[in-house]
Amino acid sequence: MKIILGFKVRGFILAAAFFGLGLGTGASAQQASYLIDLNSKTVTHLGTLGGNFSVAYDINDEGQVVGYSSTVEGAAHAFITGPNGMGMRDLGTLGAPYDYNSIGWRVNEAGQVAGWSSTPELDSHAFITSPGGRGMRPLGTLGGIHSFATGINDAGQVVGVSGSHAFITGSDGMGMRSLGTLGGYYSVARGINEAGQVVGESSTGEFGDSHAFITGPDGMGMRDLGTLGGDSVARDINDAGQVVGESNFHAFITGPDGMGMKDLGALGGIFPFNSSEALGINDAGQVVGSSYTDEDRLFHAFVTGPDGEGMMDLNLLLDLPDGLVLSQATGINDTGQVIATAFIPEPDSYLVLLAGLGLVGFMARRKWRPA
Repeated sequence: MKIILGFKVRGFILAAAFFGLGLGTGASAQQASYLIDLNSKTVTHLGTLGGNFSVAYDINDEGQVVGYSSTVEGAAHAFITGPNGMGMRDLGTLGAPYDYNSIGWRVNEAGQVAGWSSTPELDSHAFITSPGGRGMRPLGTLGGIHSFATGINDAGQVVGVSGSHAFITGSDGMGMRSLGTLGGYYSVARGINEAGQVVGESSTGEFGDSHAFITGPDGMGMRDLGTLGGDSVARDINDAGQVVGESNFHAFITGPDGMGMKDLGALGGIFPFNSSEALGINDAGQVVGSSYTDEDRLFHAFVTGPDGEGMMDLNLLLDLPDGLVLSQATGINDTGQVIATAFIPEPDSYLVLLAGLGLVGFMARRKWRPA
């Protein structure tokens, strides 16, 4: 499947879904993003860039949030907020026309943002910003016309995918280098820690299998993390080398340095509707993600205790307005702040469709292949 970014909002959101975060919206529902403080149990709506939806993807320890939001013109643009999620600011694009798109995917402690953007030629290129989310700069490609940045550490090393291979850069986004594969034809990098250990997934060359991987420092030496059965995808890594992701429809966490994959289970359901997926982890090993529930047959955001213990429905920990369901949590920082996305339903009949979209989107993300 070839995913091409840069052709209006609907296709851009679909591409984001295949990268594993965010399901496409319909006319009868919108997505809204929130910052949740687990200590005070407060919920802060992040707002938009003037349009009708926003999707938050990452948060640093200052509470700066990045993601993308619709604009007045109908595009989807990358954003960054100030500390504690306050003051959403448009990061613009890499010179694309005003109604084309960009996504902020990860942010480091200096406020450098990594993501991707449409270009004047309507290709999609990975970018990095200066500290504070200033000055979007393209990172180029490994060849071809597309690249996508999906992780950044405090040194400014950026990871992602270009063509069919995962990449890593040097400090401040300089010098893109291929990470190779686990023996198959493609790999995708999705996270990096302060040591430069990279995680993602790669084809293995055996029957089309796709396995999660971890590297050594500075992206050296890709190692297969195995699976819980079937395929596996690694989504994030903390500074201890604990990796989280999804395998066999269940969220997982590993021990330090990627050792010992453990099934985190789900919030409810019977196979194949007992799906869960881990999307973020902090240095204490608290995991966030999304899981199917029995209560309303929808996907709900979850959070765990340290080292992935005790999956809890984030919705049950908060006093939320009626009708608001936090469907996925995508990031958690070391101060206990979580970012989550909710669908704001309109017709009641849409709830049935949403449950179906959740499962379809979840299954599609497992089978994504880069352009």
